[in-house]
Amino acid sequence: MIANPSLSAIGLENVAEVYRNLSPVHLIEHTLRNGEGVLAESGALRVTTGSNTGRSPNDKFVVDDPEVSDQIWWGDVNRPIKPDAFERLYQKVVAHLQSRPLYVFDGFAGADPEYRLPIRVVNEIAWHNHFAHQLFVRPSEEELANHHPEFTVLSAPNLKADPEQDGTNSDVFILLSLARKLILIGGSHYAGEIKKSIFTVMNYLMPQRDVLPMHCSANIGKQGDVALFFGLSGTGKTTLSADPKRGLIGDDEHGWSDSGVFNFEGGCYAKCIKLSPEKEPQIWEAIRFGSVIENVTFYGQTRKVDFDSSEITENTRVAYPVEFIPGAVIPGVGGHPETVIFLTADAFGVLPPIARLNRTQAMYHFISGYTSKVAGTEKGITEPQTTFSPCFGAPFLPLHPSRYAQMLGERIEKHGANVYLVNTGWTAGPYGEGHRMELPYTRAMITAALSGELEKADFQPHPVFQVEVPKSCPEVPSELLDPKNTWKDKDAYDRSANELAKRFAENSEGFSEVVQEILTAGPRQ
Repeated sequence: MIANPSLSAIGLENVAEVYRNLSPVHLIEHTLRNGEGVLAESGALRVTTGSNTGRSPNDKFVVDDPEVSDQIWWGDVNRPIKPDAFERLYQKVVAHLQSRPLYVFDGFAGADPEYRLPIRVVNEIAWHNHFAHQLFVRPSEEELANHHPEFTVLSAPNLKADPEQDGTNSDVFILLSLARKLILIGGSHYAGEIKKSIFTVMNYLMPQRDVLPMHCSANIGKQGDVALFFGLSGTGKTTLSADPKRGLIGDDEHGWSDSGVFNFEGGCYAKCIKLSPEKEPQIWEAIRFGSVIENVTFYGQTRKVDFDSSEITENTRVAYPVEFIPGAVIPGVGGHPETVIFLTADAFGVLPPIARLNRTQAMYHFISGYTSKVAGTEKGITEPQTTFSPCFGAPFLPLHPSRYAQMLGERIEKHGANVYLVNTGWTAGPYGEGHRMELPYTRAMITAALSGELEKADFQPHPVFQVEVPKSCPEVPSELLDPKNTWKDKDAYDRSANELAKRFAENSEGFSEVVQEILTAGPRQ
């Protein structure tokens, strides 16, 4: 236990106990002693998060401070809250955390020392602090002794807001004050709010330093070739980047600077619904003592996890330090990417399983951020629905998406990266008629893209989506590469392809700040 008088700078002056940067072993002991979780058969710490089993985007607010107001992309993603409302909730959080044991993690966001952000996470729950310890970049003893946080997260999940009094949408609140460099989290036990709040901060700060922040995974080959994998939840971003033949730089958040790519985090936060050792061996092996598994169920009275169960949620998760992945790159830095992969799970079954994009097409698909939601993934969804999330991470973008898209286009052109759109969704028909693209084929296509073998193929433009489709790919049946060939009803394919193109066009109507060159790179109806 280490007293930390610097907590008084954020109003916490009468804290009885402060546990600063405890080791995972000690944090797990505290978690078990406090009754916050149990150990699974594998040794992993199993916890539940109550009614909040995922992020609460409708409860996230950005303080409308005069210093930053004209920079923010205001709207459904960034809802404004007045500074005085923030102050009232801040005082409530401080009063709630006062006079109770607190857990503090001091560390960094960013593996590159030149660009990393010193952060502090203050928790009332031990396992949340363990989560922060595993997910962010951990300091050395020397760095800890000289640590001065620039942003602080105050997490009080047991404190609920009063919407009428506090101006929130519910009893959950995630408030970001860029001017005061403070983040308040309350009402939700979902630990992902901590990680994503800091990611939002990095998405604001990094462009000011000419670094492109990216919601993507990254890995590196034996020859030093770096690849990026963008994709929304369920598209295979974590699965496909965890390649035994390549070193993992990181699985979720990165920056692209003048020097190359660097991980924002020190850990991974992977979905584990239907996880198996056959399909995802690296993630499977990472679930051991030191990792945290959220909202999974056990078989009967045993502590063996039933990864196929969605009894609590489809969004079961595991958090672990990146070094739990064999061959992980420590520290998480690499050179400039040679290959950029956009992953989409197209439930309409009309996008090619892999296609090459030019620079403007890459910017278009980046700013579109398309995937599909299918029946069973969310309450009320009974048929496939298109989902567009700009830059494959709209909930975490404080600036307008066009800012990030422009930065990506500049880097693709400057460093000559090859860009591919990969459909990990349906083929031979839409969801309910066709089937999901087989993972071995997707892996083979990505391997060919990363090795340069795919560039040797002949390409032909898709008549609707304009992207370039290869006529051949090693270890992949050629008939799979043209999605129309896999449909029995060719006319039905044309209708579905045009319908998806129409939805892309409708989404593009909101791109008022995007230049016409990018808009014309989209699908043709």
